[in-house]
Amino acid sequence: MPTTAALRPHRDDVLIGAAGLAGGLLMWALGLCTYSGNQPRGGDAWLSLLPLTAMAGCASLRRTAPRFAVVAGTLVLAADFVIGSLLVTVLMFTDLVYAAVVYGPKRLIRVVPVASVLFTAAVTATALALRPVADSLLIGIVGALVFVAPAFTGVVVRQHRDEAAAERLRAEQTALLAEMDRREAVGTERARMARELHDMVAGHLSAIAIHSTAALSLDRREGPAREALSVIRENSVQGLSEMRRLIGLLRDASGEDSGPAAVPRLHGLDVLLAQMAAAAPHARFVLRDERPAGAPPPPAPVELAAYRIVQESLTNALKHAAPGEVPVVLEQDAGVLTVTVASPWAPVGAEGRPGPRAPGSGSGLVGMRERTELLGGTFEAGHDGDVWRVRAALPVKGEA
Repeated sequence: MPTTAALRPHRDDVLIGAAGLAGGLLMWALGLCTYSGNQPRGGDAWLSLLPLTAMAGCASLRRTAPRFAVVAGTLVLAADFVIGSLLVTVLMFTDLVYAAVVYGPKRLIRVVPVASVLFTAAVTATALALRPVADSLLIGIVGALVFVAPAFTGVVVRQHRDEAAAERLRAEQTALLAEMDRREAVGTERARMARELHDMVAGHLSAIAIHSTAALSLDRREGPAREALSVIRENSVQGLSEMRRLIGLLRDASGEDSGPAAVPRLHGLDVLLAQMAAAAPHARFVLRDERPAGAPPPPAPVELAAYRIVQESLTNALKHAAPGEVPVVLEQDAGVLTVTVASPWAPVGAEGRPGPRAPGSGSGLVGMRERTELLGGTFEAGHDGDVWRVRAALPVKGEA
């Protein structure tokens, strides 16, 4: 016997039972009664509503308790045959047989079709022994329609549903395997890039730092040469530190920065400008922080992007700019951090501008634009009179 929780009907099944009951009541009211001649008459005509009501109750359990519903429905159908009731009662029973196969446990898939065939055969054989052949064949056809056809229809639907579920599971497993292969390929490529960076770039930076340190230890005289060597050593050591952090990020499968102390921040721009000034005596680097006092610091990704944009802009100024002042302006308003770097510009060959001090590939501007767009900001770079201006507006998400 199913538990109370198991007998709690599904909403759709309640609607099916209610619709069947309403249809049966309408047929009863119109006098469209039974398939048998045993229907009650006169004052007992209401008895034909009892099997109808009971079958409607069984229909409400067709999904939550299919085994109980089909057994109870069989008993109600037997009573319906004795009393003589409505065609709707029989139709609701066929739906119970179908639902028992579709929604019931797997054992019902084997039991219900076999039982329906055996029961129909037994009824037909009994009818052949007691009634004319034509009537017996008609009873067999009706039994096949009521018992056998719904059962085998349910078997076909259940098989298709199980196959669809198996295909869906197989597709999910295939997608999972593809995702695992993709992650493994990405991890392998990140490890390869980390090895290449370590073996090539980091090795060269280490050599520069070692040789500059050695040169400083050999020549202790003060002068421009020693200052240049100091700048070379400081930049190579800082570059090596950044390279090692990048190598660590590439080797980390999660791709997350686990070392917040190594991430450059905007408060480190003073040191960056001092390093640039030591390497570029022809330029005057000025930092103008016009952000409101007490404003919350931007998120780490925004600060890192702003720092890198300033760093790349100053590197370009170091290589290409004409002599003069290079202001770095920081502004923050309406949830947007704006970084502006303006460097003097003059055509190559003009006075004070013999040519670029180092070759450029143009990838720096592409990198700055990509950093800005990844954060949903806007990036502008170009000539503005005799000034080359770089401007990046970075949204500060979550700012109060």
